[in-house]
Amino acid sequence: MTASAQDVTAASGGPGPLSGRRALVTGGGRGVGAAITLALAAAGADVAISYVRDEEKAAATSAAAEALGVRCRAYRGSVAVPEDNEAVIDAVVADFGGLDLLVSNAGIASRGRTVAGTDAAELERVLRVHALGPHELCRLALPQLRRRPRSDIVFISSVAAGRFMPGGAPYAMGKAALEALAHTIAREERAAGVHVNIVAPGLVDTEMGARLVRATTGAADIRELDAVSPFGHVCSPGEVAEAVLFLVTAGYVHDQRVTVDGGTF
Repeated sequence: MTASAQDVTAASGGPGPLSGRRALVTGGGRGVGAAITLALAAAGADVAISYVRDEEKAAATSAAAEALGVRCRAYRGSVAVPEDNEAVIDAVVADFGGLDLLVSNAGIASRGRTVAGTDAAELERVLRVHALGPHELCRLALPQLRRRPRSDIVFISSVAAGRFMPGGAPYAMGKAALEALAHTIAREERAAGVHVNIVAPGLVDTEMGARLVRATTGAADIRELDAVSPFGHVCSPGEVAEAVLFLVTAGYVHDQRVTVDGGTF
């Protein structure tokens, strides 16, 4: 497996390419969000994490980031709740002195039912996390992002936004709406120096990925799929973080969708 973005950056020595940047990673305490948090921290950024339930993992990720020599704080708040978004943005700005890098990563799975079997409450639950909440979060963050010559928003989407599988309408709809939001902000905010890009992973070795594999294949361990996966392994959270780190350090990359699935067809 490849080295993680965190390992590569930490090994380079000297000030990181993100030194002086202030980042917020929603859902940054575990899984892909934790890997992104640590990659940004290893590159020199101060990082704020938002989380909903798992305080212990958020605290552990925050401590690991601070061990890399940057500031990191965790804030409880759901991206699906407008008041939480406002409170988190206000707290980050107060504690870090501003915000110039936003990774919209928080996500939930839908229940795998057909459209005929999905009620309105389930659809709204998923859309609030994947589309409505990020819209509100960006609305609140943009006044801060515009203050710096260079700022970034990276949206963590999914290959599901382009591969419409049975039983996944709410999740695919949420991610498709998220990508529409990303492309729109990219066009609206380029003149303000805001770089906007999308990372769309396939199956990733996380708790959510493991649940999906159990539900769809019956495999008890996601690692059972290594042999049939590109490059001999299921994608790791660190490999998604590598794509994020590339986008927030690349100077002339904007309004792009980077798929991280090993070239699965």
